[in-house]
Amino acid sequence: MSWLEAIILGLVQGLTEFLPVSSSGHLRIVSEVFFGDDAGAAFTAVTQLGTEAAVLVYFARDIAHLAATWFRGFGSAEVRGMQDYRIAWLVILGTVPIGVLGFLFEDAIQTTGRNLWLIATMLIAFGLVLGVAERFGRQRRPLERLTVRDGVAMGFAQALALVPGVSRSGGTISAGLFLGLTRQAAVRYSFLLAIPAVVAAGIFQIPDVLDTSGPGLQPTVGQMVVATLVAAAVGYAAIAWLLRFVERHSVYVFVVYRVTLGLVVLALLGTGTISAT
Repeated sequence: MSWLEAIILGLVQGLTEFLPVSSSGHLRIVSEVFFGDDAGAAFTAVTQLGTEAAVLVYFARDIAHLAATWFRGFGSAEVRGMQDYRIAWLVILGTVPIGVLGFLFEDAIQTTGRNLWLIATMLIAFGLVLGVAERFGRQRRPLERLTVRDGVAMGFAQALALVPGVSRSGGTISAGLFLGLTRQAAVRYSFLLAIPAVVAAGIFQIPDVLDTSGPGLQPTVGQMVVATLVAAAVGYAAIAWLLRFVERHSVYVFVVYRVTLGLVVLALLGTGTISAT
């Protein structure tokens, strides 16, 4: 991997991690179209540590309050009745599906799941799902009215993002809209839900990304650090933009973008311009 490739891929990760467009799918597509190879699932997971660092900084006050409330709840029945205590538990509960499924299907995710035919198809299919959720979701309930059913359902929706092209935020936002949450509530819970899962996956994949004996684009330690820092800086700006955007606009723009990109990738594959694997 060259320094230019590392910086561009870090930029792509930061721009797309929080938007419902699939950062892992974009890294795979950009790697293939512009650099003729695959940066790999481990590169994606480790650069996500940068974008999750952006979440920790942006939501530092909220996260600290949730964590403190959760710990206090072990010794106080009064605190256990607070909504923040319940939301903290729902974040933990919603993390379980992606943790279990990610462990069970790790090999398939890193190999079969990175086929561009599959990624393009998922971009289109789950783009349409997002559009249907926007159209028919009632969007009445705020984050404070999140239930155990919501947490479990959105946790399984997040787990679908183990397949590149689905989008972690796209899956959770779609599920939240179907469940009647407002866009703002679905997006904020999506951010919170990602923290434990993505941080654990990134730390777990560090040894893999440092192993340069495999196929594909191989970054040095320095390139990996720079790509992660770029992803963090750009990701912070993307969070602020998305939160403002969903207050005033629908998510249809992401639906159109996903479907268009998916069709373009299918066309490139069909003409033999790029390789699926």
